[in-house]
Amino acid sequence: MSETILKIEDLQVHYGGIEAVKGISFDVQEGQIVTLIGSNGAGKSSTLRTISGLVKPSGGKITFRGEDITGKDPTQIVTQGVTLVPEGRRIFPDMTVLENLKIGAYLRKDDLSEDLEWVYSLFPRLKERSWQAGGTLSGGEQQMLAVGRALMSRPKLLMMDEPSLGLAPLVVRDIFSIIQEINKQGVTILLIEQNANMALKIADVGYVLETGRITLTGSGEELLTNDAVRAAYLGA
Repeated sequence: MSETILKIEDLQVHYGGIEAVKGISFDVQEGQIVTLIGSNGAGKSSTLRTISGLVKPSGGKITFRGEDITGKDPTQIVTQGVTLVPEGRRIFPDMTVLENLKIGAYLRKDDLSEDLEWVYSLFPRLKERSWQAGGTLSGGEQQMLAVGRALMSRPKLLMMDEPSLGLAPLVVRDIFSIIQEINKQGVTILLIEQNANMALKIADVGYVLETGRITLTGSGEELLTNDAVRAAYLGA
């Protein structure tokens, strides 16, 4: 039986007087792909940003591999094995692909060559463009670079915020195939995705967030066939 790698208990997040996340609880098991789906403003990004330490929670507890990481500094959380691929990619446009990748490993003092080869095996186009400025890459290539940069910290849990946003359908399929491959190679995935259909197809477990609360839970397959989910998020 797989172990719980991430446990969220009664998580609450406020921005001033606005309550973005209203006491949600969920688990992620080691080796799973878990997706959070919901409309804009449901609290999905706030949840990931709080887990990664970018936002301080106003209540609740976050446990990673048995250790309380609630409110810890983002650098400490990355060191422990949790990495976020942010929405909008946020690469450094004036730095080369290789420089961007090395920034993902800024906390490491060891040899990076093996991990660079791993990233290049997942994203051969990044190897071809390793000396090219990040800002000259296509949208899909920049997303690959953002994922590759996150992998350079050797995460145990990779969180991804809208990886398919603004990408062409063919590129989206490539990105989702790569997410599955990363997962097969031992990285647990927590994914936020507006393309609920694609996310649920690859997810072991899905959670539906509505206005800061979890309203539905099930396997990816169960949620794909749920009438309420189909009507609200799958255009069916």
